Amino acid sequence: MASWRLGVSVLTFYVLRFTLRPTRLRLTRFTGIWYAGATVFRIPQYRKHLLIMLAPYILGLSGLVLLPTLMTAPIAFVDFDALSPPRPVGLDNFREMRRDDQFWNGLKASLILLLIAVPLRVCGALLLALLLRARQWGFGFFRGVAYLPTIIPDVAYALVWLYIFNPLYGPLNSISQMFASGAENELMPAGAPPGIWLTDPRAAQVAIMLMLMFTVGEGFVLLLAGLHEIPGDIYDAAALDGASGFDQVTRITLPLLAPSLILLTVRDTIFVLEASFVAATIVTLGGPYYATSYLPFWIYQNVTDFQRFGYGAAMTWVLFAITLAVVAVQFWVARRWRGIQYA
Repeated sequence: MASWRLGVSVLTFYVLRFTLRPTRLRLTRFTGIWYAGATVFRIPQYRKHLLIMLAPYILGLSGLVLLPTLMTAPIAFVDFDALSPPRPVGLDNFREMRRDDQFWNGLKASLILLLIAVPLRVCGALLLALLLRARQWGFGFFRGVAYLPTIIPDVAYALVWLYIFNPLYGPLNSISQMFASGAENELMPAGAPPGIWLTDPRAAQVAIMLMLMFTVGEGFVLLLAGLHEIPGDIYDAAALDGASGFDQVTRITLPLLAPSLILLTVRDTIFVLEASFVAATIVTLGGPYYATSYLPFWIYQNVTDFQRFGYGAAMTWVLFAITLAVVAVQFWVARRWRGIQYA
């Protein structure tokens, strides 16, 4: 999961960057030694505690994620099937991608999924946070319900949706048959075959996006915390000035939530690429007609089914670079949006 590794690495980088703050010293004399323009790191006490709590995570990240990631770099330049000694091939693995139709199909499917699923997930999390931000009786239950799908293991979650999409006895198919029972229906035309969710290419892509829409619990909690940090006096002052509810959301809530929204967009970009692998493997098997053969799934097939470790490693690094480019573009847009600086 190169995209997941990239996300964890970027997150750790920014945690350390904002935890260790460099301080420029003036020309001073200390114990007989002159220091001119030396850069030191002064760590406040509470940041020391943060580093101590992060230490096990950073050690595990380095040993279990970063090190294996770096070890795949030399494999990308060899032909290796785990049965014979590696044979150096230079850049042949990368050149082969230009002729691999399945690679371009997986890249196209992954980019389409990102362009549609990420905005829907962010908007869904924001809508839930706006609806459930009030501190009223019973809202805690609905907040728990909104967060519950996030804690379900990925495989178990995919198996639940596999049952929902079942063409014979799945509940979603039963609902679609109710719409299909009408004479002429825009949602399900008369005579349409039942249970097309996993047999039609476009319907299968919609099914994967539908699966991803219900795991917005982490983004919901992040935005809910951000909403609770906004002082209520700002909304009271805006109401006195005649601002409507829509104006308060667009002119107060969204600008103040901008950092959280940008962080959530970056996180969901990485998450969608990761979650698409599990969904394609368990629910659709990359089909129908390779419609859900996303790039992570195609990498997995080359490594496990075809024993092409070198080609799989090369595609992994390409996916790594694409994810990094998408994240960089998002941060570039964030810097230009309302003058927010994240340098």
